[in-house]
Amino acid sequence: MTSAPSTLTARLADDLRNRVISGELLPGQRLSEGALSAALDVSRNTLREAFRLLTTEGLLRHEPHRGVFVATPSLGSIMDIYRVRRVIECRAIAEASPGHPGVARMRLAVEDAVAARRRGDWRDVGSANMRFHAAIVDLADSDRLNGFYSQIAAELRLCFGLLDDPERLHAPYIDLNAAILDDLEAGRGAQAAARLESYLVQSERTILAAFSRLPRT
Repeated sequence: MTSAPSTLTARLADDLRNRVISGELLPGQRLSEGALSAALDVSRNTLREAFRLLTTEGLLRHEPHRGVFVATPSLGSIMDIYRVRRVIECRAIAEASPGHPGVARMRLAVEDAVAARRRGDWRDVGSANMRFHAAIVDLADSDRLNGFYSQIAAELRLCFGLLDDPERLHAPYIDLNAAILDDLEAGRGAQAAARLESYLVQSERTILAAFSRLPRT
């Protein structure tokens, strides 16, 4: 029987997972155990436990004699992530009330993305986009779904990291997010869900195209 991670290990794993979600850690990046343990002020043993936890989640991979690396998504995992997103997000938005608190968080995320676009900060645009979709999941009022989606969000950001042009990746979706939000606020949940479905299909195709261009080892 596997024991639950300690509070410190879980908190450290959350920190590293959030670094993946924010785009600070990129697919294929090697993680220096010494540098990270010093920067995070934790022991190497605790860091290794967090590494093991994130490896079981598929966010990191361990290569013998080489170290720990941020995982690179596979073709199957990309397709599965988007399948899950369509099931969760489209259903959540179709059934949401325009007055749900998550709608206000969606609006704030759109405003943050627009401001980041004006600054030319495409990493911040990506982070705002992640908050927009997390707020959509909030519409379902399920702590279990929110917890599950945090894992999906980290894997999704790894998918985004496959594309080395963040402006091309994120620019089309700022206005699409705003249009989805406008539909939802106007009580057109079914239309918002249909728009989101098309959006996710477009996003998946972009990521799969980037994956197809990766060098094969």
